[in-house]
Amino acid sequence: MKCASVCVSRVKSNSDVVVVGGGPCGSFTALNLAKKSIDVTVLEEHSEIGVPSHCAGHVSIKGLRDLGLYPLPKDIVENIFNGATFHSPFGKQFSVRFSTPVTCVVNRSLFDKHITRMAEAFGAKYCLDSRVDSLIIKNGHVHGVTIKQEENVVERTSKIVVDAEGVSSRLLKQTKLTCLDRRMLFNGVEVEVDNVKDVDLDSVEVFLGRDYAPGFFAWLIPKPDGFAKAGLVTKTGNPKELLQRLMIKHPVASKKLGRARILQTAFHPVTLGGLIQRMHSHGFLAVGDVASQVKPTTGGGVVLGMNCAKIAADVVAEALNAGDFSEEILSNYQARVGEFLDFDMHVMLGIRKALDRLPDKKLDDAVNLCAKLGLDKVFRNVSDTDLQGRSLLCTLGNPRMLAVLGYFVRLYLSTLSGSICAS
Repeated sequence: MKCASVCVSRVKSNSDVVVVGGGPCGSFTALNLAKKSIDVTVLEEHSEIGVPSHCAGHVSIKGLRDLGLYPLPKDIVENIFNGATFHSPFGKQFSVRFSTPVTCVVNRSLFDKHITRMAEAFGAKYCLDSRVDSLIIKNGHVHGVTIKQEENVVERTSKIVVDAEGVSSRLLKQTKLTCLDRRMLFNGVEVEVDNVKDVDLDSVEVFLGRDYAPGFFAWLIPKPDGFAKAGLVTKTGNPKELLQRLMIKHPVASKKLGRARILQTAFHPVTLGGLIQRMHSHGFLAVGDVASQVKPTTGGGVVLGMNCAKIAADVVAEALNAGDFSEEILSNYQARVGEFLDFDMHVMLGIRKALDRLPDKKLDDAVNLCAKLGLDKVFRNVSDTDLQGRSLLCTLGNPRMLAVLGYFVRLYLSTLSGSICAS
């Protein structure tokens, strides 16, 4: 996708709002600003929107629908799922079947382009091949950015800068805001494969275990005609080597992926540490991965980040109307994001830290317990896979769920006391 304005020198050198990054969070910010007739320019360092792709594109249908984005054009949606199967480290299995389709997998490149076209239709401008080099900061206020393009450095002034640059956090560091927790920055790999065997097309598969994905999990997302997306995120080790081990040696995954051919590979860091401490400064807001608006349980950040992008657009519009771009008025963004996400983030971060402490044998026991207690019946009517704290809260009246939660709490407390040794 080549946008109308690909060279900074060909467009005016100032905008009301500059958005750094043309991923879904940056573009959704621009879309919601453009809908309010606000002059907004998106600066994207790559020559094409959506390339390279940075994630598998497995997203919740309810989340997209709540954002006004579902149904999507048919060419973007690669498959739809109403189930998931979890494989324990030692061969136990737990499957969940929902009463209606809950998630879909999208072609991330086409999805990103779709959001961009929507934003452009409302008047947002895009500049490709435009790597933002630094923020323009005067007396502690952000007044725009400098852009490096070939041998030229161009200044673009603005009233507010929205940082949607991703986990690199180059610009965020210049504001002296606290960046995402590097201790919770994991390494991920995702591959497109064909010649996949024996998969259930309406169910994703999750593989647990330190031998294949230390500190997180691996996945298999089937698509029609023998194609699939597979990948993993790991706290330690080489993600490429771990994925090869999964495909060749895992007792279940190897039967499905052992003869698969890798068509495309992408590597990407994933932030799992919960929201950064502060997401705003004078003339500046952070949106998406750079603000760690990502589920610590699954690493998914598209829907959460786009919700925060919409909040950012609302706050920016209010600041522009008031002619006040100070930290004080932009703190409304922090407050509203907190109101929307704080509870769920704390729950998900607690789950992530608890799971990370459990040895494989205990994870195996937990998966087995979920299957024995019929926990799939508890989740059958759950539709929200993004705000997981609230979804979990809705299940607490069920005796099966209380039994499993009690088991996990006892396990977690025993890890704190040191009575469980890592396997």
